[in-house]
Amino acid sequence: RGARRVVVPADAPPEWFTHARVERLADSREEPLAVADLTGVDGVVTGCAVAVAETGTIVLDGGPGQGRRAVTLVPDYHLCVVRAEQVVDGVPQAVRLLDPSRPLTWISGPSATSDIELNRVEGVHGPRTLEVLLVDPAL
Repeated sequence: RGARRVVVPADAPPEWFTHARVERLADSREEPLAVADLTGVDGVVTGCAVAVAETGTIVLDGGPGQGRRAVTLVPDYHLCVVRAEQVVDGVPQAVRLLDPSRPLTWISGPSATSDIELNRVEGVHGPRTLEVLLVDPAL
């Protein structure tokens, strides 16, 4: 993607960035980045709680490596790292794995809307580009 500066949750696994040549800005609930910092980066890299194969959905619940919702909504590009064991077949399996008391964000692609003239605009309520990197830690 050509990203030079990315936001990462402070607790993101360091091995995600072993070969990455990017400047990383750490964000945490204790030391959150300002909105101006979030708008000035090329993207965000996070993990997820679970991913749904049938719908292509990733679910964030604010757990380890996922960061605050602001870091996944403000930057224009979101790369989500999904471990193979986090992928389930369908939504019912995902729901069974999730804690309903946690703040759940279900993402099935970039946000989009159409105005009265039906002009589609992406990235209205979040990143314009969402990519998922599926990794198998066993390899």
